Amino acid sequence: MSGHQHHEHSGSDLAEAARAALVAAGEQWTDLRADVFAALSTHASPASAYDIADEVSARRGKRMAPNSIYRILDVFVANNLALRVESSNAYLANSHPGCLHDCIFLVCDECGEATHIDNDAVSKTVRGLAEAADFKPERPVIEIRGLCAECR
Repeated sequence: MSGHQHHEHSGSDLAEAARAALVAAGEQWTDLRADVFAALSTHASPASAYDIADEVSARRGKRMAPNSIYRILDVFVANNLALRVESSNAYLANSHPGCLHDCIFLVCDECGEATHIDNDAVSKTVRGLAEAADFKPERPVIEIRGLCAECR
């Protein structure tokens, strides 16, 4: 696993850690961003921008366009507050926004659950392979498709 300890946040502690990380990155933590993060952080499985838009719309009492939600989610991914499951174009809140790790997901083909794991040795190897091929890796994402323990 990773070579350092990191704290897994939850609830209001997670929202505060996300806010602090975003502000430290020079971004603003607006009411809309707070609502999007609150909606995202309630999902145990990856959520689409459309799911988040529906939840934020209900919370705010006015329709939010998915394009606006996508833009906020892009900011969250760029600043390590959210993780994107590429194969399903869905998002998970990062439970340790202060730590930067490459995305390694175990994605269940049956129920859609995506488990994020950190393994710095695998990440270092993948980045090394890319660099050896004269390629500059920006954001490695590894997805392993299969069946979770519940669905097997």
